[in-house]
Amino acid sequence: MTNNKKFYDVREIKDLRDLINQSVQLYSERSAFTVKSKNGDQYDITYKRYGEEIKALGTALVDMGLSGEKIAVGGDNSYEWCLSYMATVTGVGVIVPVDKELLFDDINQILNVSDVKLFFCDKKMARKLNERKDELKKDLTIVLIHAEKEEGILNITDLVEKGKELLNNGDTRYLNAEIDPNAMCSLLFTSGTTGMSKGVMLCHRNFCYEVMAAMGVIKISPDDCGISMLPLHHTYESTIILFFAPYCGAKVTFCDGFKYVLKNMKEFNPSIFVAVPLLLETVHRRLMKAVKAKPHGETLFKVGKVLVKAASKVGIDLKKVFFKEIIDTFGGNMRLIICGAAPINPQILKDFEAFGIQIIFGYGLTECAPLAILNHDRLHLAESVGEVIPGSEAKILNPDENGVGEICVKGDMVMLGYYNNPEETAKVIDEDGWFHTGDLGYMDKKGCFYISGRSKNVIVTSNGKNIYPEELEYHLGEDIRVGESLVLGDENSKGETIVAARIYPNFEELSEIHGKTADEFTDEELDEIFKDVVNGVNAKLPPFKKIVNFKIRRTEFVKTTTSKIMRHKNND
Repeated sequence: MTNNKKFYDVREIKDLRDLINQSVQLYSERSAFTVKSKNGDQYDITYKRYGEEIKALGTALVDMGLSGEKIAVGGDNSYEWCLSYMATVTGVGVIVPVDKELLFDDINQILNVSDVKLFFCDKKMARKLNERKDELKKDLTIVLIHAEKEEGILNITDLVEKGKELLNNGDTRYLNAEIDPNAMCSLLFTSGTTGMSKGVMLCHRNFCYEVMAAMGVIKISPDDCGISMLPLHHTYESTIILFFAPYCGAKVTFCDGFKYVLKNMKEFNPSIFVAVPLLLETVHRRLMKAVKAKPHGETLFKVGKVLVKAASKVGIDLKKVFFKEIIDTFGGNMRLIICGAAPINPQILKDFEAFGIQIIFGYGLTECAPLAILNHDRLHLAESVGEVIPGSEAKILNPDENGVGEICVKGDMVMLGYYNNPEETAKVIDEDGWFHTGDLGYMDKKGCFYISGRSKNVIVTSNGKNIYPEELEYHLGEDIRVGESLVLGDENSKGETIVAARIYPNFEELSEIHGKTADEFTDEELDEIFKDVVNGVNAKLPPFKKIVNFKIRRTEFVKTTTSKIMRHKNND
């Protein structure tokens, strides 16, 4: 299935430097960012200033001998995070975004595997690195991305000032640097530890194609204001905040954290934000609770939705009559939410649309920079993830009797491959250029796609985090008391996805340690022993990867003929 639909005029961009240069020229005096100072005051950063500081920082980095090198960035979402990223990719080298939640060993492995030379990070991450600085690469330079200076550590403000001075003195090395649209500019690691993580290589062409394709079917204007909440190291957030927004001349603001989302919305009055289903489900639950608490609230809510929909068909807007309080909760201007990374209850999409807030729900992967299939301004489906993005192709490989098969996509958004891993690359990108997602779904007669399930082992939590079970199984297996293990997604009492483990003990080792036969161990004793094992594994992991519960098996797992544990209910 090929999609060539576009509803809006799209201007060509050849690389990310071209994107920024065009935005500076078109929207020079408009606000690119609204940020808060330490005392809570707001101030704007224009596109002109943004462009100047990108050039200054890039020039300083080139002067440090970093041309062609890999530069990492990590920490809380901020203007400086964006500045570090864009200065790197628009004339210096390759950016390596790092998850701020990772522990030292995970971070250090990424820095070593990718041979990072400089790391832009905030104070919290810098402290994490300095605790074990003797284990860091000897040629690694750390630069703080916050304005507050710290003795002995480079600061991004100092580099920007140095770059301005170099530019004023005629240094054009950064400005004249050639950019190859097909060369890697971003290296993103899909997992953290054990050598099992894969580095996804993305290029300027991938990102520019995504921008032009999406902006052909989604309208974002210079009057829009986006609020950045999801971690910027995630391609989903960074592509929209760093590329979509400036392409359209929109403004970006930053959330102080999930618990401050609604407070920040009233401060910044955004019109757009990027979300994961967990956030929308939480907000929707609160809204519904407030509705039900009012006399006849639920009935009035249902009636309001019907009347608003009927009135809209004859050109009458009754949204603020029935849902003003809800609209004001989002700051009063919210119109568009781009949502993905995990399944969502279709009713939430329908309710938000009744409030006058469109949710564009789609499907993507880091390997696709990241959007592959999505709904758009003229396609509002609650159950489907939509159509393949314009100019691309998608198909269902080997469909079963119900039409369900593996989703494969093809287009300029598909990654270059996995970093230094041609074997794994060949497994997912075939000789015809089709990327095999490993996810199952089907396509209807109109070319709209539906996700049926995950064929990959990845566990996708409710907040959109990807957890690779093999990584946790590796850690469990390091303990001699574990014979075999299987890590899988489970549900807690709230219906949220959590990480669970099934463990078959190494009874031979346990017998030597405790002087008992396998049959002599009670269930309670085994639970106590493996509670210690699981706690030891969790101590090595960031919070979102922790094993929440486990069960002990007294029989081995069912295996394939090649002795691999089969991931199905018989092994639960």
